[in-house]
Amino acid sequence: MNSAYLYVRVSTDEQKRKGYSLPEQEDRLLKYCKYYDIEVKGIYREDFSAKNFNRPEWNQLFSEIKKKSSGEDKNILSIKWDRFSRNIEFAYEMIGKLRKYKTTAKAIDQPIDFSVPESTVMLAVYLAVPEQDSNQ
Repeated sequence: MNSAYLYVRVSTDEQKRKGYSLPEQEDRLLKYCKYYDIEVKGIYREDFSAKNFNRPEWNQLFSEIKKKSSGEDKNILSIKWDRFSRNIEFAYEMIGKLRKYKTTAKAIDQPIDFSVPESTVMLAVYLAVPEQDSNQ
């Protein structure tokens, strides 16, 4: 992985309860990229629920990905999978859409190797509790 887009997200309630501030997430991702010599193509900061992908910053990022559909493989980094999505079904669907544009979503604290069949189970495990929290 030579380059990546960074995606950081909070909802106001989460930030208060869990301390997931946008600057903290961004700082961790930037340190990760520096350590692994990954070029940062852009940083997208979202203050929006992840129940679905109808989010302003996500839509901008996805538009950017679609514009650059040819050429090199692309990566989107978040710290955890619940920053990407809080809905298992929508997460699988979006991962499929991203693949069409040679793009892989990754969570630095919860790595998944999408080349192995068990990856779908691991993603479900990582998203089950956040989805349940989101539904309450």
